[in-house]
Amino acid sequence: MKYIQNIFLVGYMLIVALFFVCGLGLIVLAAVETWSALNPGAGLKVRERFELILECVGLLTIAVASLELGQTVLEEEVQRSVNISSPTRVRRFLSRFLIVVVVSLSIECLIGVFQFMHGRPEFLLHAASVGLAAAAILATWGLFVRMNVDAEKLEPHSMHEVQAEDKAIKT
Repeated sequence: MKYIQNIFLVGYMLIVALFFVCGLGLIVLAAVETWSALNPGAGLKVRERFELILECVGLLTIAVASLELGQTVLEEEVQRSVNISSPTRVRRFLSRFLIVVVVSLSIECLIGVFQFMHGRPEFLLHAASVGLAAAAILATWGLFVRMNVDAEKLEPHSMHEVQAEDKAIKT
């Protein structure tokens, strides 16, 4: 059994490394795009520069999501190396993941609105649907957290264990 756990640990570490590499790659691409947008010798119109910068914001948003997800996997699966069995751990893991998803979708919605408002208003409905999806996820996540409070009260020792692990990891 220990051998199989080590295989999973290696898999998680590879996933963390790939999330990190992808995040760095997106940061580099955003830097290149930013230079293209701000380069005075490029001869671009203001609207073209604006759209390039919005694309950079999108790239950076996805980079943050990639790095955050890598950090979440590292902390929850590698450093803690525990099975998600208590309500506290489930809520914590899902909350970390959903924060990234909701913020990323919200920023993408905002970028879509900015891009389509002046150039292609027929696509505003698509941007709005992304915003509605983010709102729906946020609402259901809030409901999940609210309903999970009662489950956590049944196992108060789980919250203390998680808080003790937090202190051990941060030091």
